[in-house]
Amino acid sequence: MKALKFDKSQQHEFVRQLKARVQDYFAEQERRPSGNRQLYLKAVLMLALYVLPLLALFIFQPSHYVLILGLYFVMGLGMVGIGVSVMHDAVHASFSSKSWVNRLFAHSMELVGGSSFNWQVQHNVLHHSYTNISGWDEDISHKTILRLEPEEPWRAMHRYQHIYALPIYSLLTLSWIIWGDYQSLYRYTKKNLLLGKKPLAVWSKLIAFKLAYLFVQFILPIFILGIPALAVILGFLLMHLLAGFLLSSIFQLAHVVEGPDYPQADEKGRLSNSWMAHQLATTANFSRGKAWISWCIGGLNYQIEHHLFPHISHVHYPKLAPIVQQTAAEFGLPYHEHPSFFKALQSHLRCLRVLGQKK
Repeated sequence: MKALKFDKSQQHEFVRQLKARVQDYFAEQERRPSGNRQLYLKAVLMLALYVLPLLALFIFQPSHYVLILGLYFVMGLGMVGIGVSVMHDAVHASFSSKSWVNRLFAHSMELVGGSSFNWQVQHNVLHHSYTNISGWDEDISHKTILRLEPEEPWRAMHRYQHIYALPIYSLLTLSWIIWGDYQSLYRYTKKNLLLGKKPLAVWSKLIAFKLAYLFVQFILPIFILGIPALAVILGFLLMHLLAGFLLSSIFQLAHVVEGPDYPQADEKGRLSNSWMAHQLATTANFSRGKAWISWCIGGLNYQIEHHLFPHISHVHYPKLAPIVQQTAAEFGLPYHEHPSFFKALQSHLRCLRVLGQKK
């Protein structure tokens, strides 16, 4: 794939000033941009929310459906916590200052059935580099059943996407296991997006982790421990539908809401803004200043700061947000935000309704 080019000559002083001010903040506070003790304690808690109910299921082997479903419900919350507070920072290499720690915790994605390699390509390389650009950002492009950007071909069913989108979002993590990760890796292999890795090694790792996950989730509880198969299947679906809904909702509120733009490159693959100005134009925050929300969702209510500084752990975003907002205002650049999660969700649904109309 031939990369698009941002115009480094644009907003040069803004970029310089913002980077300098953020560096000054860390120097004055004598802090590192990576995670801290509070993050590591939260990581232990989120991992425990997922692992301990699973162990309880295996050790006590309950037969009561309500108890089994309750354990899977907690595991679904643990999946979300791992995704937003552990894996996300680790794949961005901001969880720790030690690369081996980041690599280790990035594999928490495999623990919940996903692929850390696919996430790195889809999220770090494509989404963060080419945010809201049609055909490049896989978070918004080629969704078929959903029309999340203006250049996506319109279909009649899109008229109702503001109604059916939220249930569709619930299928996110299930899709990783059933077909999504295989399709994605096949696509990345064809597009030479394997980040220098050999195809056989990447595919072998994906298949090995998927088989291990299916063994733990189905073979062990049903065929070895004798836990009722229907209860396991229902619990598994509950866990993934809950996690898929929450994760999709959180991530969609960053870009497919009122305010952010969908810039397009010219015929030579050139964009009119610098990369940092592009991130401001295409990203929105929500619930800024609400510490409990930020704690629960891994700072992903501060998506502007995350997109500008993905190498910085989310624990620092609340302090960086005023710096970013002030600097953007000084240079006449946008800073999109919604006051609450529900206001952002309403904006997202309105966006879906507009995008669902025929051109």
